Amino acid sequence: MLLISCPYCGARPELEFSHGGEAHIARPADPSAVSDEAWAGYLYHRSNPRGLHIERWRHTHGCGRFFNCVRDTVSDEILATYRAGEAPPDLTTLVSSSSSPTPPSTAPEAQPAHSPKATP
Repeated sequence: MLLISCPYCGARPELEFSHGGEAHIARPADPSAVSDEAWAGYLYHRSNPRGLHIERWRHTHGCGRFFNCVRDTVSDEILATYRAGEAPPDLTTLVSSSSSPTPPSTAPEAQPAHSPKATP
């Protein structure tokens, strides 16, 4: 079982937490002034990288607070957690201190694993 370190309560089992998606997404100041495409981008488009990713989590079955976490999406290793509103940690420092970090990917996105086979 994965242990997640809540910055308010300490290390707890993953079952106490809820994933909240990508962190540090800025809401448009005036949503009525943005285009439909920009609004859809804010609501639905996320980076979903292979490697280090900064995510938002909630300690649902604990203190109930939101916090941010740096997680390696390849190994599922959590490298750091910090309180909502704080600046994210320096990712280069985390990469050098981790046992098996995967740097953020800059490669093009992979094809879906469930893509249909071509018919002859």
